[in-house]
Amino acid sequence: MEQPLVDFAPVLRLALLALVIALLPLSWVWLRQRGSDAQRRLAALTALTLFLTFDLIVFGSFTRLSDSGLGCPDWPGCYGEASPLGARADIHAAQTSMPSGPVTWSKAWIEMIHRYLAMTVGVLILVMAAAAWRERRRLPFSPWWPTLTLVWVIVQGLFGKYTVTLKLYPAIVTLHLLGGLALLALLAAQHEAFRQRPFVLPSALRRWTWAALVVLVLQIALGGWVSTNYAVLACTGFPQCNGQWWPAMDAAHGFTLLRELGMAGHGGLLPFEALVAIHMAHRLFALVATVVLGALAWRLWRAGAAVARRFGAALAALLLAQLLSGLSNVVLGWPLAAALLHSAGAAALVLVLTLLLARTAPRSAARPRPRVAAA
Repeated sequence: MEQPLVDFAPVLRLALLALVIALLPLSWVWLRQRGSDAQRRLAALTALTLFLTFDLIVFGSFTRLSDSGLGCPDWPGCYGEASPLGARADIHAAQTSMPSGPVTWSKAWIEMIHRYLAMTVGVLILVMAAAAWRERRRLPFSPWWPTLTLVWVIVQGLFGKYTVTLKLYPAIVTLHLLGGLALLALLAAQHEAFRQRPFVLPSALRRWTWAALVVLVLQIALGGWVSTNYAVLACTGFPQCNGQWWPAMDAAHGFTLLRELGMAGHGGLLPFEALVAIHMAHRLFALVATVVLGALAWRLWRAGAAVARRFGAALAALLLAQLLSGLSNVVLGWPLAAALLHSAGAAALVLVLTLLLARTAPRSAARPRPRVAAA
């Protein structure tokens, strides 16, 4: 009998497992902050959840890059079980039928570990939202921000579901990536509000930072489209593509958003020229992103303030790492380590820009903002 795409049989066991896993970081925060008040503990929990969310994004990239997105072909469990251990027979049968996947023993574990980590982050954000409402009179921000974060993590869970049930539908997978970065930004803004280390950034430079973030998100969206369509190797060589400065491209098919993986919008197979167009769009827009982010790094370095110089140096270092890892993906044939570093670098750039904007945001005098040192 064919396995249903959505099987809620293991939901209770998965929920209990997520709660048990989440108790580990919650206990760590409580022990580290056992002499502190509830607000200080919430600040520490926010910092830890931010760290785990970054790890979740990176591990999600590893799941995608290792072709493990369908390692368990149903959702939320694995063949109706809470772990691959209970699905050994089904996984063995699937792997015997197709040894190269998409279902193998290792890919099933990679996929389920990603889901376990996502559920753990979800539980921590639920605790954060509840604690924020309890401590709402003493928070340096509105409790609606943690509530919005909780809503967004639920949306991310739905994206994860449809990634599986729609068989790696490129638009859904790309939105799942961007949604993870939005979750990271929400947590980063709350984390920075607890730390209370504002500094003044000239309004023109702040507007430039917002523009850089928009350009970065567009570039990440293009990169996600390249990855989800497996178009990284559509161009070989650098700076030319397949020995040409301007190769044949089919942007109309390449950027048809509502289509299945490997298929064109009209139902036929996606032509190779469409993959070239996807790759070249990301490569060419990388020039724009490099100029904008590089200029921002330079202007921050020239701003004079020590904090601004540190942000400028961090942006410059991450930008250089992104260029090198992106180039190595093409020249070395998409090695997993370089591709993973490229994804992690993109998330780190979003994190740095979000922290910069949060730290330089205008402060309202209406709400009391007690200083709380985050862990």
